Amino acid sequence: VHAFLVSMIPSNFSCLRVLDMTGLPDSAPGRTPTGMSVWSGTVALAKACLELSKHQREFQRRGSKRHKGRSGTAAAAAPQPPGVDVHADLFVNGTSYGILRDALRSGAAGPLRLKCREFQAEELSAAGIAALLESLDPAFLRRVDLRFNNLGLTGLSVILPHLSRFPQLRSLKLQYSNVDVRRPTPESAIGIRCLAGQLGMLPSLRELNLGSSRLSGNLRQILCDLRAPLESLELSFCSLLPADLAFLSQSSHAASLKRLDLSGHDFSQGLLEPLRLLLEETSASLLHLDLMECRMADAQLAALLPTLRRCRRLRFLGLYGNSLSTAALKDLLRQTVELPDLRLVVYPFPADRAPPETSGWNSEESSDLEDVSVKVDAEFAGMLADSGRSDVVWTSNPYGHKDLDFFSL
Repeated sequence: VHAFLVSMIPSNFSCLRVLDMTGLPDSAPGRTPTGMSVWSGTVALAKACLELSKHQREFQRRGSKRHKGRSGTAAAAAPQPPGVDVHADLFVNGTSYGILRDALRSGAAGPLRLKCREFQAEELSAAGIAALLESLDPAFLRRVDLRFNNLGLTGLSVILPHLSRFPQLRSLKLQYSNVDVRRPTPESAIGIRCLAGQLGMLPSLRELNLGSSRLSGNLRQILCDLRAPLESLELSFCSLLPADLAFLSQSSHAASLKRLDLSGHDFSQGLLEPLRLLLEETSASLLHLDLMECRMADAQLAALLPTLRRCRRLRFLGLYGNSLSTAALKDLLRQTVELPDLRLVVYPFPADRAPPETSGWNSEESSDLEDVSVKVDAEFAGMLADSGRSDVVWTSNPYGHKDLDFFSL
């Protein structure tokens, strides 16, 4: 990346106007096709922008000296080449913050102008994130991902007002932001109203991820000011209550949801019926459903199966981390092969095939477990082939597949 961009000299810019470098980490999560991480890729791009800006200034100084008139005054400046718009997805953390900030600030006058499509920041302060957002071109940004920043409601109140300048912002991810409103206080009530109002200032927002925020009983208040129904809502490990799911079922969001993640909730008891009712309301639109680590056993899955079968457009079903038997999983397979768009099911290792727990790790037991896993995979693959659905993948590996991104739904 760096070598290619630096090899460009100002005379090249009269030909090239746009360089699209978005979507590079398609070959593996977080990595470019050459194996460079997306983080180091952003650093390389920022360095190239700064180096080319420096090269341009030197080029202009040398040109100015060569064209001085006899009077010793500089001749009229030659028209500057228009430069190149570099469309990129930018990934920044504490290590790369400084160089990316400098590259964005120098962009307007430099030969390379960074146009950010997707912005991801980790482990930065609210002030640092706000400063970078203010340096981005407002016309291009479609996603902001602010995971692992420990912002809390106070930090979010600093950052979210800066997002209203991005009219094309469709996706906002705020997972692991250290938001906990399970115990209401006057301060948390003010923070929730502020958060709701700021989300309401994003007219194009269609995807929202609040994963690992403790929202118990407050979902209605947080989503009440949104201008349009959401199409993707990720609420994993959010400590939701039945009232939260009931609100979703009755809201305008339900009929529009294409992606829903409710992983990490206990559906073994009081949340199961609210979940079933919610799935009824989303069944016509739902493409991607995550219910991983939800304490579901065979009885809960059986109760959901009739509703799951009505989700005719479903492409992905995630059930990893639930305590389901081989018989229950085979019944699920038989009843969902009729879903025409289903392509991937991430299932838990069958509870009845797992070895008894021991006090320590044993390499022999690990090998036996792997052998059983291979046999189970083969059994499911055989059932899929017999049903004429070899196009469907059943896997017990939650990390061995590429997530279905909102923008590809």
